[in-house]
Amino acid sequence: MKALTPTGATDTWVAHEDVPQPRPGPDEALVKVEAFAVNRGETFLLEHPRPGHRPGKDVAGLVVQAAADGSGPAACTRVVGHPMAGGWAEYVAVPTSALAPIPESVSAVRAAALPLAGLTALRLLRTAGPVAGRRLLLTGASGGVGHYFTELAAGAGAEVTAVTRSPERGRRLIELGATGVVHDLDDAVGPYDVVLESTGGTELPRALVRLRRRGLLIWFGQASRTPITLDFFDLFAGPESATLRHFHYLDFDTPYATDLATLVRLVDGGRLHPEVDRIADWSETGSILTALRERRVRGKAVLTIS
Repeated sequence: MKALTPTGATDTWVAHEDVPQPRPGPDEALVKVEAFAVNRGETFLLEHPRPGHRPGKDVAGLVVQAAADGSGPAACTRVVGHPMAGGWAEYVAVPTSALAPIPESVSAVRAAALPLAGLTALRLLRTAGPVAGRRLLLTGASGGVGHYFTELAAGAGAEVTAVTRSPERGRRLIELGATGVVHDLDDAVGPYDVVLESTGGTELPRALVRLRRRGLLIWFGQASRTPITLDFFDLFAGPESATLRHFHYLDFDTPYATDLATLVRLVDGGRLHPEVDRIADWSETGSILTALRERRVRGKAVLTIS
């Protein structure tokens, strides 16, 4: 089969190559990929790829071989999946614990935009606890996680203030339910019950001081790729005490399949709207990756395999 494999080169990160078709394990289904999404985090791995690694965590397609142990979707079922790797290919083996059926009303393109960003947003909301009537501050809100989280949290009754770089992205977040949008943390008027921080660098300390007393900061990313520096005494400009929680979407007991099914149900019911910035044939993956590197793709880029 054809697959996109890392080159290790700085100008062209991936190449189409012939590779063996995967052999599913007993609890894995073989999926014929119809569409896959590109995550910014995966582009970081392409800068210095590990030997044998093949990217691809967000896929949608058709089960062509059901799992041998009888678990998961049957053959000929349309599915969305979240394999840990290998999804930028014509076929991928996906654990049935990471597969959910999709109805005809949800296209493969929209489904492929769901897994990583949607799972992260859903689990962030769960980590934040009951949010109805509470004030939330979300940094780095322009991306897929920010859009999903804003819509989910607003739907649950939260007052969400989103921090974005551009007014354009801010307008869309208002449409999705954000109470307010700012483009600089200095304009975020606290205190907030929960801060969700994904930028790192100097932004995390600035966001932390906007918490209410005994508030919660959930640190779920470092998009700036710049380490943070915290000064104990600087924090007295904000809450007398606060909780800082490191978050990673993998550290949950709920199977991916369960949460993917929840996301699909919300999309099908018109309560969650996948944000797809660009749709292209997978032959254009190289140019899409370049656009991501130069930040010319603002939302999800989804590639289709014909």
